[in-house]
Amino acid sequence: GDFLYSRSFQMMVRLEQMSVMSVLADTTNAIAEGEVLQLLHIGDPDLSEARYFDVIRRKTAILFAAACRLGGIAAGLPQAAQDALHRYGMALGIAFQIADDVLDYVGDSAKIGKHLGDDLAEGKVTLPLIIAQRRGTAEQVDLLRAAIRDGDREALPGVIAAIRETDALDESLACAREHARSAHEALASLPASRYRDALADLADYSISRIS
Repeated sequence: GDFLYSRSFQMMVRLEQMSVMSVLADTTNAIAEGEVLQLLHIGDPDLSEARYFDVIRRKTAILFAAACRLGGIAAGLPQAAQDALHRYGMALGIAFQIADDVLDYVGDSAKIGKHLGDDLAEGKVTLPLIIAQRRGTAEQVDLLRAAIRDGDREALPGVIAAIRETDALDESLACAREHARSAHEALASLPASRYRDALADLADYSISRIS
């Protein structure tokens, strides 16, 4: 990751465009802030939904948005089109991250490249856990809070059961779909082209992994 960042800055300097340097510098700073924000809430069962979205916007979505805006800058698109690409990237990044968080509880380890329950073991509170706590019985909430605090992978079967029984997975998926729709809406102002179609397909793919 560090190598890729340093390499991207090398390439950026060669372009000699301050707008590109500004976008990437601001994005790198925001990602670092997101990492710190997440670390402050490791093992915190009281993480709010609003704060969760703040974390994923800074940690994930802003990088997607920056990549999309930089593509617009490189192509010489007008500011309005760059802004539309930025909105698309933010929505795509949020949809992607929610889907990734859902896969931590229902995915195929061989396909997703990580073990089920990795987020739980690391004390990361994600949308399915937040929703399950809001909807669950007192017994389910106690189980979830203890598992989050302890990073207890052995509690994973009970956690998955609670997430399913409270329909937290369905609500999380619906939220991911909503942001994927927002990504499509952001593209509507761009001229029709195979490139726009490819971006639309990417938005669909971001949630197809959990559909």
